[in-house]
Amino acid sequence: MKPMLTALALVLATPAAAQDEMTVMLDWFVNPDHGPIIIAEELGYFAEADLAVEVIAPADPSDPPKMAAAGAVDLAISYQPQLHLQVAEGMPLVRVGTLVATPLNCLLVLDDGPVAQIADLEGRKVGFSVAGVEEALLSAMLGESALGTGDIELVNVNWSLSPALMSGQVDAVIGAFRNFELNQMEIEDVAGRCFYPEEHGVPTYDELIYIANPQTMDAGMIRRFLGAMEKATQYIVNHPRESWEVFAATSTELQDELNKKAWADTIPRFALRPEALDAGRYARFENFLHQAGLIEGTRPVTALAVDLGAE
Repeated sequence: MKPMLTALALVLATPAAAQDEMTVMLDWFVNPDHGPIIIAEELGYFAEADLAVEVIAPADPSDPPKMAAAGAVDLAISYQPQLHLQVAEGMPLVRVGTLVATPLNCLLVLDDGPVAQIADLEGRKVGFSVAGVEEALLSAMLGESALGTGDIELVNVNWSLSPALMSGQVDAVIGAFRNFELNQMEIEDVAGRCFYPEEHGVPTYDELIYIANPQTMDAGMIRRFLGAMEKATQYIVNHPRESWEVFAATSTELQDELNKKAWADTIPRFALRPEALDAGRYARFENFLHQAGLIEGTRPVTALAVDLGAE
C-alpha cells in the first residue's frame, strides 16, 4: 500500500497547470455592454477554460484597435462599422467574435419635440460625436425622406449627446445608444424617441465585436475565451436578475438606476453564439460604406472577419 499512497501523494502535490494569460481591452469603461466578460470572470468560466484574463479599460476610446493591431493586447472590443474603415486603411485587424449582435446606435429626438418623422429634420440641428460613420448612417436615414446632410446643420457635441438634446442645443443626435441615452433621459423625466438606422436605409450590423491581429493572434486561446463568453451569455439570459446582482457587485459605480435599466435593455442584444459569423452582414456593410464614399473599393469578408470555429 505504501507505494500507492506515495504515488497518490505525488499526484495531489503536483501543481495545477498554469493558466494562459490573456489581455482584453474594452472599448470604454466597464458598463452593461461588457456583461458577459465580467460574468465569465466572476463565475469562474475563464478559469474553467484555463485562462487568466486581464481586462483593461482604455484611457482613450481610440486606443483599443491600435493596441490590438500592434499585438499589445490579445483582444480588443471595437465596433463593426469602424473595423471596415480600419481595415481599409491597412490596419492588421480582423473580427474574431461578437459581443453585441445588433446596432445600439440611434437617431434620438425628444418625444414631444418638433421632430415627429425624419423629414422634420430639414433645416434643423443634429448633434454628433464621431465624424465619418455616424454621418454616413445619418445620410442614409435622411435619404429615405429625400433629404441629405446639406439640408441640416451638423453640430459636434462631443460625447454630450442627451444633454445637448435636452437643453435644446440641437433638435436630434446621432450616435446615442438606445440602451443608455433613452434611459438616461427617462431618469431625468424627459421622454425620448429613437429612429433606428436598421429600419431606415442602413444595413444591420454588429455593434460590439472582438478584434485581433490575424498575424499574431492565438486562435486556440481566443476560441476558449469565446466559449466562456457563450457560457456567460447563456447564464445572463437564463438568470437576468441574479446576473445583474453579480455584475453590479463588482463596482459601486455600477450600482445605479441607469446601469440597472441598461442591463435589462442590453440582455436581448448579446450575441448568443459569439464565435459565429454572419458573412452577408459584413459584405453588405462593406458595400454600404463604399457607396457612401468612406472607403475605396471593397474587401472580401475574409479580410474583415473570421469564424474560428469553421477553420
